[in-house]
Amino acid sequence: MADWKKPTIEHQKITKYGYFVEYPENLILRKNIDIGVFTYINSHFGVEIQDGVEIGPHCSILSHSTIGNRKGKVIIKKSAKIGGYTLIMPGVTIGENSLIHAYSYIDKDVEDNKIIKK
Repeated sequence: MADWKKPTIEHQKITKYGYFVEYPENLILRKNIDIGVFTYINSHFGVEIQDGVEIGPHCSILSHSTIGNRKGKVIIKKSAKIGGYTLIMPGVTIGENSLIHAYSYIDKDVEDNKIIKK
């Protein structure tokens, strides 16, 4: 993946890779990231996706949610793997090398090197 390049991301427009971002100015993408199609990222209050992260299709990553009016930066640390159809709520940190199974609901921090089953 030495030739990985940060994609062009525009507010409320689908990227050429098929995912959708709101507030891209508050999105930090490190290197060698794979984000699945139909994933939605709301980075109004900040989202950081570190090196080597893989995010499956149809995920939602929220830094702001009207459910309980939650707000907060989301951090997905180095080499974490997020299964498809997962919902990550505001203010959550996913630990380095962690694995989140598909269809999971993540509303609290996940430690490094953990496996979370739905």
